[in-house]
Amino acid sequence: MRRWLVVALALPAIAHVGSPDVFFEGNAGAYKVYVAIRAPQVIPGVADIEVRVPGGKAERVEITPMPLSGPGAKFAPAPDTAVRSTADPEFFTGSLWMMSSGSWQVRVNVAGSEGAGELRVPVPALARRTATMDRTLGGILFALMLFLAVGAISIAGAASREGKLTPGIDAPPENRRRARIVMALTSVLVVGAIVLGNRWWTAEAAEYSRFIFRPLTAAAEVEFGKLTLRLKHTGWFQPQDFTDLVPDHGYLMHLYVISDPGLDRVWHLHPKPVSNGVFEHQLPAMPAGRYRLFGDIVHRNGLPETVVATIDIPAIDGTPLQGDDSGAYAAQAGPLTSPLQDGFKMTFDNQAIRPKKMSLLTFRVTDAEGAPATQMELYLGMPAHAAVVRKDFGVFAHLHPTGTVPMAALALLDGASADPHAAHRMTAESPAEVTFPYGFPEPGDYRLFVQMKRAGKVETGVFDVTVPSN
Repeated sequence: MRRWLVVALALPAIAHVGSPDVFFEGNAGAYKVYVAIRAPQVIPGVADIEVRVPGGKAERVEITPMPLSGPGAKFAPAPDTAVRSTADPEFFTGSLWMMSSGSWQVRVNVAGSEGAGELRVPVPALARRTATMDRTLGGILFALMLFLAVGAISIAGAASREGKLTPGIDAPPENRRRARIVMALTSVLVVGAIVLGNRWWTAEAAEYSRFIFRPLTAAAEVEFGKLTLRLKHTGWFQPQDFTDLVPDHGYLMHLYVISDPGLDRVWHLHPKPVSNGVFEHQLPAMPAGRYRLFGDIVHRNGLPETVVATIDIPAIDGTPLQGDDSGAYAAQAGPLTSPLQDGFKMTFDNQAIRPKKMSLLTFRVTDAEGAPATQMELYLGMPAHAAVVRKDFGVFAHLHPTGTVPMAALALLDGASADPHAAHRMTAESPAEVTFPYGFPEPGDYRLFVQMKRAGKVETGVFDVTVPSN
C-alpha cells in the first residue's frame, strides 16, 4: 500500500476540542464533591467555580487558586468563600482570578457536620484570545475622546486669546491670530498623542498576542498500513521540542480514530513515539474512507492537549488489536441501550441534559437476564473511559469517572499519590455501573463511546444524545 497523505487540521483546543470547561468528581474528607470550573479565556481573567456537595451536610465551602506545582503550590493565598444557593443548599458558586498562563489548581475546602476536607482540581489556565471591547462602550469612549480632544484645543485657544484681557473687553485681532496659531499647534499635539497612544496600544496588543495559546498541529500519513503522526508547534512552545510529554494511563498518547461521516467506527489506539514529536502505530483492519484523529497528550507541567487531523485512506487489511488497543463498530446507536458481546448490553441512564450544566452520565453493564455483569476489570487503570463527540466533530472530550482531568495532572498535585489510579485498584473487581461528570458545551447531536472491560475484553457502548438549546 502506498503512502496516503492527510489533511492537517488545527482546531481551537486545549485539553479537548471545543470543550474547555473542567469537570471533576472526588472526595474532600468525608464529603463527595462535584466541581465545575470555567477557566477564563483571557489571562489575567476570572474563573467561574461551581461546587456541589450532595447530602446537605456541608456548611461552608472555600475556594483558592494556586499553581499546580512548584514553590507557588505551597503558599496559598487567602481563600474565597463560595456563595451557597438559596434554592439549592447543596450548591455553591464563586469566582477566582487567575493571573498568569499555565497549569493551575483550585483547592476546594469543605467544612460541615462531617468535619473538614480538601479537594484539589487541576485547571489549564491559558490565554486563548484577546478580549474585544463592547461596541456600545467603544462608541461611548470614542465620543468622550473627541469631546476631550476638542475641549483641549478650545481651552488652549481661549487661554491664548483671552487669558490676559480684562473681563468684558473684546479680544483684539492680534490675540485672535495668536489663538488660531495656538489652536493649530495644540491640534497637532493632540492628534500626535492620539496616534502615539494608538501605536502604543497596538504594540501592547501584539506583545500580548505572543502569549495566546496556539495548539499543536498534527500531520499524518499512512504507508503500508502504518500510521505516522507528526506533531508541530505553531507557537508558544518553541522550539520544536516534544521531550516534555509525560505518560497518562501508561501511554504518551491516547488516539481516537473515528469514521467521518457516520461515526459508526471507532478505535482507541496508543501510538508509540519513534523520534521527537513523531508517533507511529500499525493500524487494524479498516475500510476505506475518511477518519478523524484525536490524540490526547499531557505536558510535563500538567497541561493536557488534544491534537487533531483528518485522514483519507483506502481499505487496510491491518493487524489484530493488541494490548490496550480497542475498537468498535456501531451501524446504529440507540439513546438508551447498546448491545455488547455474548448477550450482554450497556444501558445509559439518560437524565435531563442542558448545555453548560454538569450532568452525571451513568452507564451500566448487564447480562442477558438483566443482572449486573460480573468479571468486570479496570481498563487503563480506570473503571471506564468515554469519548464525547459532537456529530459535526466540533466537540471532542475524553472522559474518566473522575471527570475531564488527566491522571498525569492529578499526579503533579503537591502531596498527591504517585499513583492516581491507586483508589480504583483497592477493589478486587471494577463496578458494572460507572458515572462520568460532564457538561456538554453547546446544544447539538452527540455520540458517546463508552468503554468498559469484562473478562479480558474491552466492550464499547455507543449512544446518541441530543442536547437541547435550553
